[in-house]
Amino acid sequence: MEWLNYLPPLMEGAWVTVQLTVYSTVLGGLISFALGIGRLASHAAIRLPSIAVIEIFRGTSLLVQLFWLYFALPILGDTLGVNLKLAPVLAGTLALSLNIGAYGAEVVRGALQAVPKPQLEAATALNFSSRQTLWRVSLPQAIPEMMPSFGNLAIQNLKDTALVSLISLGDLAFRAEQIRNFTQDSTTVYTLLLLMYFGMALVLAGLMKSLELLVGRWRHAVRH
Repeated sequence: MEWLNYLPPLMEGAWVTVQLTVYSTVLGGLISFALGIGRLASHAAIRLPSIAVIEIFRGTSLLVQLFWLYFALPILGDTLGVNLKLAPVLAGTLALSLNIGAYGAEVVRGALQAVPKPQLEAATALNFSSRQTLWRVSLPQAIPEMMPSFGNLAIQNLKDTALVSLISLGDLAFRAEQIRNFTQDSTTVYTLLLLMYFGMALVLAGLMKSLELLVGRWRHAVRH
């Protein structure tokens, strides 16, 4: 049972992958709301930068974004006389967060725009401010509609963490490649890697489904 010897280093890498997934998914969710709401802002000073960030990070490769933050940003910092060197875990988290945040922003925008117009008009009739309308009318209805898409994005984000192995961060993919290079046992190593990613994706999907149910109950409580 030689494959049992592979499990300890793979589990160490899996823990790094879990941390990256949690950090970047949470931060990416916050970025999603900031950019999605910002894109719908009436003030151009908020709306235009939000649109620019969304389009840049949706329109470029995550791999290029990761390499730019880890390799190019420090060089730019040296040119400006500022230390902008990022630790691998920080560069990986930031790249993943901005990427998922850009895609999530469109989910937020779409859900907010799907709120029925009569309800927004009713809020205006009740003399609600824009902020009150957002927090009391739009978000309670839009957030439950976002959850399935956010669940898909979270799982995609988990799979995208494998790219951080290219900046020598010891995640699951990095550990698997180290073992494969040492043992040349590609079939066993990659099979274990496949199963471990699949297992983590199932757990994450279950957690997101539970969160979706909690949000649904919250929406029901707000309505009543």
